[in-house]
Amino acid sequence: MSKYLLDKFLYTVDRDPELVERYREDATGTVTWWEEELANKILNCTTDEKSTWLAFTDAERKALREHDHVALFELGAHPFLTLTLFIAMFERDHGPLEYQKAYGKAMEHFSLPYPDIAT
Repeated sequence: MSKYLLDKFLYTVDRDPELVERYREDATGTVTWWEEELANKILNCTTDEKSTWLAFTDAERKALREHDHVALFELGAHPFLTLTLFIAMFERDHGPLEYQKAYGKAMEHFSLPYPDIAT
């Protein structure tokens, strides 16, 4: 499991409006493409330098493909990264603050200590 890779996916997709829409419309295809093309690219690197060892686990892939923010949190993804990306994808389908409240409601069964979100 790589909390770093989960957070990297959420961070990079959230910062590109075209990727946000692509992920909203075709999560499976976007996750597969991103893992093959961008997972091992070094963030903020201006060259084509890449690593070779990063990959999602089956559980991470499943949670990403299903837009399952609760499972992502359980796997260690940072909740602020899931919240900001998922707001960009789904807030438009709901009334004011409705999505944020539903997001919080789905997470309310967690109690301290929360899953470790440190990378």
